[in-house]
Amino acid sequence: MFCQEADTGVFPIQTWGDFEQQFRLHFFPANAEADVINALEGTSYYQGNWTVDDYLDSFQALVSDVGYTDPRTLVVKFQRGLRLGIQNQIATMPYGRPADTDPDVWYRAARRIDQVRLANKAFQSVSCSAPSASLKTISA
Repeated sequence: MFCQEADTGVFPIQTWGDFEQQFRLHFFPANAEADVINALEGTSYYQGNWTVDDYLDSFQALVSDVGYTDPRTLVVKFQRGLRLGIQNQIATMPYGRPADTDPDVWYRAARRIDQVRLANKAFQSVSCSAPSASLKTISA
C-alpha cells in the first residue's frame, strides 16, 4: 500500500470500505468465511467448558462473520451448541420458555441458568471444604 502511494502519489485507501477490503485481503485467511460456516454447521462447535458468556461471545462473533440474521436459525445453532443441561433446562421450562424465534431471550435464559449453576458450584465447593463439626452428646 505504501509502495503504491510512493509510485502513484495516491494512498489506495480512500474510504472505510477500501480499508475493510484491504484489511480482509491482508489479514484474514482466504477461506475464513467457509471455515466459520463449517464450524457452525458442523458438529464440533460446542460450549464445552466455557461459561455461557464466553460461548455467547464466540457464537455471536461467528454468526456476525457469516452474516446469519434469521432469528430461528440463530436460536437453533445457539441451542445446539449449549451444554446439554443448560439446553434442556431452557427447552423444558414449563413457564416463560423463550420462543424459538427470539435469540436474545434464549441468550438471557442461558446466562441466567449458567450464573445460577456457577454460584451453586461455588457454594458447594465452600460447604464441602468446611470442617465438619463433631457432634457431642450431652448426658444428664
